[in-house]
Amino acid sequence: MRIVIIGAGIGGLSAGILLKKYGHDVTVYEQVEKILPVGAAISVWSNGVKCLNYMGLQTQVEKLGGIMDRMAYVDGLNNEIMTQFGLQSLIDEVGQRPYPVSRAELQNMLMDEFGREDIHLGVRLIGIEDHGDSITAELSNGTKVEADLLIGADGTHSYAREYILGKKVERRYAGYVNWNGLVEIDESIAPADQWTTFVGEGKRVSLMPIAGNRFYFFFDVPLPVGLGNDKAEYKTLLKEYFAGWCEPVQKLIDQIDPQRTNRVEIHDIEPFYEWYKGRCVILGDAAHSTTPDIGQGGCQALEDAIYLTRSLQINTNSLADALQRYQDMRSPRANELVLRARKRCDVTHMKDEAETTAWYEELRHEDGERIMKGIISNIIGNPLD
Repeated sequence: MRIVIIGAGIGGLSAGILLKKYGHDVTVYEQVEKILPVGAAISVWSNGVKCLNYMGLQTQVEKLGGIMDRMAYVDGLNNEIMTQFGLQSLIDEVGQRPYPVSRAELQNMLMDEFGREDIHLGVRLIGIEDHGDSITAELSNGTKVEADLLIGADGTHSYAREYILGKKVERRYAGYVNWNGLVEIDESIAPADQWTTFVGEGKRVSLMPIAGNRFYFFFDVPLPVGLGNDKAEYKTLLKEYFAGWCEPVQKLIDQIDPQRTNRVEIHDIEPFYEWYKGRCVILGDAAHSTTPDIGQGGCQALEDAIYLTRSLQINTNSLADALQRYQDMRSPRANELVLRARKRCDVTHMKDEAETTAWYEELRHEDGERIMKGIISNIIGNPLD
């Protein structure tokens, strides 16, 4: 088939790589003129790593991934460890180590694997015409591209989603702002092999190791939507928001480079179940935009890519049959994880003070088993179990 993919993110590129392996003629169009990923890094949990392994990228992702052997929650005010435990039991149960990775490095690796000659940057989807036996993508550069299938991997502001649903879907503000970036590993802030999260006051400061002796860091602060965004003020604001917090948090703020730090107002989209219309289908954030609170956004895009390409390959009754099977298999799982992330978001960021305070107290008595069960429940049910 001649397939057009809109969006050169993790989901779109992964689908493109697999579809090419199956012999399809695939071209990717991306609206940005230069790939500048939103977010410094990404948690690729074991289900996402399995997808990359399935694509033949095991060696590449191992090189990008940080070695994360432990998890810990720390009281952000007094620096007391609330709970600390190893991840080996998770790895043993699901059969794969998770890898935090640089988002830019992962995206560049996927672009190289797909073939940059078939990626067109600076081109936006502005129209769709379904002719029954083909589909046409109208692009912002004035061209029209005809294909057998149009895959909308065009993110949280998806035009393809609007076409499928017949309406524009408004994003829901989750109630907090996230600052994220990369710093060199400093074990006076956190251990080099540990995912460390400082919590308190409904706020969160987290560090994960990635390749290249770097920590991926993020700060979460519950704030109103629509505040100003001046990089020159980042350190001052973070010092204000985390006044009275422990020395490692203060040291991290001192070490960040504001010009290389991202600020994101966190949103999600209410779950829906219509993922295709005619010869147009969506995946990734276009289909299930989520908050990052359980680390499954990128992993679910990878799962979409696996199942969509496999459905197109093995279900040969018709294109509509293959797309229906993809939709029926993937939408319940992805939507459930959107809601799990929303629930975790509300607890972490003190939507209800009593509930968050109770969670802090639970952490002080946690041996890791309950947290591990929650993470494993997100991982299982993927297409490669």
